[in-house]
Amino acid sequence: MRTLKLTLQYDGTNYVGWQRQDSGTSIQQLLEDALRPIEGAPVTVQGAGRTDAGVHALGQVAHVQLAAVLDPSTLARALNAVLPDDVRVLELVEAAADFHARFSAVGKVYEYRILNGAIVSPFLHRYVWHVTAPLDLDAMRDASAALVGTRDFAAFQGTGSTVSSTERTVSRIDWREGGGPDTPLRIMEIEGTGFLRHMVRNIVGTLVEVGNGRWPAARVEEILRTRDRAAGGPTAPAQGLFLVRVNY
Repeated sequence: MRTLKLTLQYDGTNYVGWQRQDSGTSIQQLLEDALRPIEGAPVTVQGAGRTDAGVHALGQVAHVQLAAVLDPSTLARALNAVLPDDVRVLELVEAAADFHARFSAVGKVYEYRILNGAIVSPFLHRYVWHVTAPLDLDAMRDASAALVGTRDFAAFQGTGSTVSSTERTVSRIDWREGGGPDTPLRIMEIEGTGFLRHMVRNIVGTLVEVGNGRWPAARVEEILRTRDRAAGGPTAPAQGLFLVRVNY
């Protein structure tokens, strides 16, 4: 059996997320169904992270163990020939036998995109959160500083998840402007060793409350101390979130 590492891009709009579900189509399901006739048997594809419904990926990583003898480049072409146009294998390479897309990872980078203007283009609405009220990016940067480092992020964890610890390490949060006069983007990039369910989206929703002037920047530190999800801001919509890179 060979261990193969796949790097993927996908538009998450039409999918229930990475993980196979009882209803709806997942990215994992698409890959496993595409690989099954090649392998001649059921296969399991393991992803680096379980992106939620509607979340996109610029650099998701997965691995699979196969007995099929197709070389990696031929296999990548075969997969892209049958996968839908909104899912693509960017790279497929042989990996060490003990490589695991999730457990070998040492960190992830996510990006969240906000369209901060009066109108959102119909060609952008599936990839941004449309916020019409002007956002103070400097205030959002100040508030972000409280979230960098090893912290207990219980107040930013989505409901319905069970983990042994809510402590995570965020190494950086950067905000930048993008787009043009008609598409003013506010883009957050966040890097860390790992993230709780909905953690990035809950952080963005909270920072937008600071950016629009409803809360002072110091409120974020107070929210962390409460360990109470109800103390934070709303959960930002899924469509603005992108998994940019998995670090190994």
